Amino acid sequence: MTQKLIIIGAGMASGRMLETLYEAGADWDVTLFNAEPRGTYNRIMLSPVLSGEKTFEEIVTHDAQWYEDHGVTCRFGEKVVAVDKAAKTVTAENGDVLSYDKLVFATGSNPFIIPLPGHDLDGVIAYRDLEDTEAMMALGDKENASAVVIGGGLLGLEAAAGLHARGVDVTVVHLMGHLMERQLDEAAGYLLRKELVGRGIKVLCSSNSKEILGENGKVRALLLENGTELPCDLLVMAVGIRPNTALGAEAGLAVGRGIHVDDHMVTSDADILAIGECVEHNGAVFGLVAPLYDQAKVAAATLMGQEATFVQKDVSTKLKVTGCDLFSAGDFAEGEDREDIVFRDPARGVYKRLVLQNNRIIGAVMYGDTADGNWFFGKIKDGEDVSEMRDTLIFGPAFQGGAAADPLAAVAALPDDAEICGCNGVCKGTIVNAINDGATDLDAVRAVTKASNSCGTCTGLVEQVLAVTLGDDFVLPTAKSICGCTELTHEDVRRLIKSQELKSQEAVWQELGWTSRNGCHVCRPAINYYLLADWPLEYQDDPQSRFVNERNHANIQKDGTYSVVPRMWGGITTPDELRAIADAAEKYNVPTVKVTGGQRIDLLGVKKEDLPAMWYDLNKAGMVSGHAYSKGLRTVKTCVGSDHCRFGTQDSTGLGIKLEKLLWGSWTPHKVKLGVSGCPRNCAEATCKDVGIICVDSGYEVSVAGAAGMDVKETELLAKVTTEQEAIDVTTAYIQLYRENAKYLDRGYKYVAKVGLDWVKEQVVDDLENRAALVERFEISQSVYRTDPWAEHAREKADTYQPLADLTMEAAE
Repeated sequence: MTQKLIIIGAGMASGRMLETLYEAGADWDVTLFNAEPRGTYNRIMLSPVLSGEKTFEEIVTHDAQWYEDHGVTCRFGEKVVAVDKAAKTVTAENGDVLSYDKLVFATGSNPFIIPLPGHDLDGVIAYRDLEDTEAMMALGDKENASAVVIGGGLLGLEAAAGLHARGVDVTVVHLMGHLMERQLDEAAGYLLRKELVGRGIKVLCSSNSKEILGENGKVRALLLENGTELPCDLLVMAVGIRPNTALGAEAGLAVGRGIHVDDHMVTSDADILAIGECVEHNGAVFGLVAPLYDQAKVAAATLMGQEATFVQKDVSTKLKVTGCDLFSAGDFAEGEDREDIVFRDPARGVYKRLVLQNNRIIGAVMYGDTADGNWFFGKIKDGEDVSEMRDTLIFGPAFQGGAAADPLAAVAALPDDAEICGCNGVCKGTIVNAINDGATDLDAVRAVTKASNSCGTCTGLVEQVLAVTLGDDFVLPTAKSICGCTELTHEDVRRLIKSQELKSQEAVWQELGWTSRNGCHVCRPAINYYLLADWPLEYQDDPQSRFVNERNHANIQKDGTYSVVPRMWGGITTPDELRAIADAAEKYNVPTVKVTGGQRIDLLGVKKEDLPAMWYDLNKAGMVSGHAYSKGLRTVKTCVGSDHCRFGTQDSTGLGIKLEKLLWGSWTPHKVKLGVSGCPRNCAEATCKDVGIICVDSGYEVSVAGAAGMDVKETELLAKVTTEQEAIDVTTAYIQLYRENAKYLDRGYKYVAKVGLDWVKEQVVDDLENRAALVERFEISQSVYRTDPWAEHAREKADTYQPLADLTMEAAE
């Protein structure tokens, strides 16, 4: 019988615990209570919501569909009012009594409200949840609005910055002598205050609040001890949190500062666990997300009967307050037996301070330039003797040995166990392994490792690890411009290439004001693609402006060997093709032969020098490249359809083969995968592809914008058609529309989300003349560019083969 698990609190800790349980295949009957009328969201990211950088929907980590998919009974907006340990029941505020086998307290914390006179006036709020955030956002709509924030810690400064971004006149009142005194020393605190004041935020340090003044029951001003009145329409208290232990104490659990737990997150009752900000472990309480996630994983293991232990770890603080980079770790207090190394660069607003004791770094504070923070933190944790690098220590790893190195050398020099993401406890080695296993962009790394998925302050460092690991293959995501060579966006460049009829890379560099002579490794692949897509008859493809896999016509593996995937039309093969693959695998000592998810055979571990000879042999057998490495059509996955299956309604295999033979070799903004299922049972998994076709009794349902990789998304219906040719035309027209309009490296689902499915339907389904024009332009492009890249070397014999020059883009310039 399935055991019953009740969780009180749907915060980040319990969300991570549920993820871990389900990832491990645990089977529980879960009921989730939450006092807030919603599920789990990234509370750390409320500040970007306040400032307008994100919407609330973007910070939701577990939506209604997630809970439904995992069978979680959600009771949001409901509190648990009592727990009976003896009866093993909880009582909801509506009187419902629910039994449990295991109970988890994840009740979080309560914001501390200073009991000043007037603290209960309307307009006095904390900064803790979405309602608080919405109250501050609403203030931005008021003319000449003003606010006071009590508290100069991280939360208070984020509140002040968000309010200021919405046009509110903001004053920060802080009791201590400098801002963020727990994380920063006086010098760094001064620089932070100077920056904030320069941006228009008033900051009053060493200021004590006396009373909150009101009028007609609403806040009017804050009165300070020195008699100063600070008028305000809203007063935000951001002065700390306290573990929410009331329910646990009433239930008879052992409670101190928080609910007591052991190393396995078990409370004084063996069937009750606790995680998150409500707990106390070995005398410590927790407010940072990293230990909360560690607790969540341990609790999940405990619930599954596995051995796991929560260990408190040293943590560093890498913060981004209103665009100011801050880092602190360890102990940076002054002492007679301690030595300071300080670096200041006033022009750049950079300050660094290391605290040494007995030739070991025990503390670090950095402002303005935090790139080396994790390297210093590693030295602190390891207790490493730094006497030999004492003279250059403050300049970081890139300067050890006395000379400056590549800008990415600091990251390259980090050991594999260096912590990159403090929130989720992710080290460099874990990220590198994920990248080598195929997570080749920031979103993919986030999905696999969760690095930079919480507070986001390590995003730049994760991108640097990507750049170091991938080399030329790394494309830095940019929020505005394509790259540092220009201020133009992808959309700007596409528009100008067409409107100004720019038909070469040189024309783009010259006419659009590129700052570099020949572009860079970030912009050149994009410009090459845009020119190729817009001017197929005039533009000559530049192979050196493609990624290394596309240049070598094979996928490079983590050990430097390559993966070769011959194309199998619609997943159909022949005995002769299978013999050719088997012969090639034997002849070139291929260590791994694998059937892929796209119904093809992958030859893994091929040496680079053997590639042309292997292509020659496979070409002789009539096989061409499967383009498993390309920004283009990958596979068309099919089921057996009406030819064999008793449920098949149409010839799905035949349609899949026709589509693949039509579309193969086409360059697209990103990879494209298709699926054709012979009936709604969907054996070819067509509803999670870039284009998916479901065969039905009345014809064909063509859907687009699906995904089944780092993001999982069901396709959206584009058209219902009655004939096979209509299905082919609609598919071809959609692919061409995507080719002509999408941003380079945007998958189809991202493109459709930007332009809207209705607009796509107008272009491809409703306007028959435009559909025909799109199909014609696609066919023109194919007539020029579709070739089998393996055939370029198929004529070369293995004994005469000279390895291709592995030119980088920089060398080609």
